[in-house]
Amino acid sequence: MAEGDAGSDQRQNEEIEAMAAIYGEEWCVIDDCAKIFCIRISDDIDDPKWTLCLQVMLPNEYPGTAPPIYQLNAPWLKGQERADLSNSLEEIYIQNIGESILYLWVEKIRDVLIQKSQLTEPGPDVKKKTEEEDVEYEEDVILACQPENPVKALDFDTSENRTIEIEELPPIDHGIPITDRRSTFQAHLAPVVCPKQVKMVLSKLYENKKIASATHNIYAYRIYCEDKQTFLQDCEDDGETAAGGRLLHLMEILNVRNVMVVVSRWYGGILLGPDRFKHINNCARNILVEKNYTNSPEESSKALGKNKKVRKDKKRSEH
Repeated sequence: MAEGDAGSDQRQNEEIEAMAAIYGEEWCVIDDCAKIFCIRISDDIDDPKWTLCLQVMLPNEYPGTAPPIYQLNAPWLKGQERADLSNSLEEIYIQNIGESILYLWVEKIRDVLIQKSQLTEPGPDVKKKTEEEDVEYEEDVILACQPENPVKALDFDTSENRTIEIEELPPIDHGIPITDRRSTFQAHLAPVVCPKQVKMVLSKLYENKKIASATHNIYAYRIYCEDKQTFLQDCEDDGETAAGGRLLHLMEILNVRNVMVVVSRWYGGILLGPDRFKHINNCARNILVEKNYTNSPEESSKALGKNKKVRKDKKRSEH
């Protein structure tokens, strides 16, 4: 496999894992080998009035040189309404060339459904049809778009961003552990506004003998620099190759700020394969949602479109 193909494959996997962690059962794998996925989007999760299924296929060259192909499935979506929604998705692609766009697409569609539900018109006659019937209805136009390029790091001194040195240890919360085949995963979360606090949180966590004895302590953080309107962010694998980058990717998609997440893994002797990344991301997402670090979909979509500048902090040797 060429180096470019390997890079595309890794970036695809990171985006797929992040989408699965964010949307849970709404996200469905149609064909793993062919990279075909479907997500069911509604205006209201508890009492849906309007629902649409977005199906996407990721070519091998995506996201580097080829776009994802998508399909909009909904019995009520026809004519100008379909064209307007398709144009909106194309605009998102044009405005975010080189970035992950699947999340933006999903939330744009959800915004459209929410706006539609607020109108006086009643819901579709097929409202009570089963999920299978809705998914099978296919009167579709296939369009193409493309995301994500690595964001270039900005070169500026972090001392410019924080005129006041904050030395207080932030509070640390601990998530509910996930156990699979004798491996256990647990997330820890702390609010941070400077790299020094990141080190303080890590030091405090390592005072706990159980956490210190974990096979891996993967972490990532994002700090928003108000004066430059950029993010200071970094991550650490701690021996679990690529896990830190995947965790940071999830935090970017969720558009969280001023927070760090550490995921401890205690290896139980049975290899989990790619499932370990799923558990790491799910642990992180659960505690971020629980502690209200995730924005509303509308805020996240807008912020992701605006905040593209990121500075990656220098790697640290300490764990």
